[in-house]
Amino acid sequence: MSLVAQVILSADDELRYPTSGELQAIHAFLQTGEQRIRIAQTLAENEKKIVDKASQELWKLHPDYILPGGNAYGQRQRSQCIRDYGWYLRLVTYGVLAGDQQPIESIGLVGVREMYNSLGVPVVGMADAVRCLKKAALALLDGDDGVAAEPFFDYIIQAMS
Repeated sequence: MSLVAQVILSADDELRYPTSGELQAIHAFLQTGEQRIRIAQTLAENEKKIVDKASQELWKLHPDYILPGGNAYGQRQRSQCIRDYGWYLRLVTYGVLAGDQQPIESIGLVGVREMYNSLGVPVVGMADAVRCLKKAALALLDGDDGVAAEPFFDYIIQAMS
């Protein structure tokens, strides 16, 4: 839920107008809107490039994943891994746009460890994959945009660690 919606719902629940502090928070949120849109647009437009670079880096870190018996061995399994990397990158854009980690939590992290464990996918490898996504994505963002996007990658990494 966006900050604006949270403020409105909170004020309405308490039958009051938004406080000056809440209005200041909305003001600050709106001032970063162009940056958040620019970051999301850069990540979306470069998804393939970011995912490809991250995949290459991950296979270097964990070459056993793409060897016979590995979780990413074969075209089908590798395609599923790459699909998941794109999904996590998309989750980061949701968080960036919202200016909050809540969309990442509610859409993508509930039960992620249990899911990967039940599928026999090493969770450490998924955390490493998101680290690789982060590195590839931040290389495309300027300093301030990278600083703004980084915590959303870190949130996912922390949840998987």
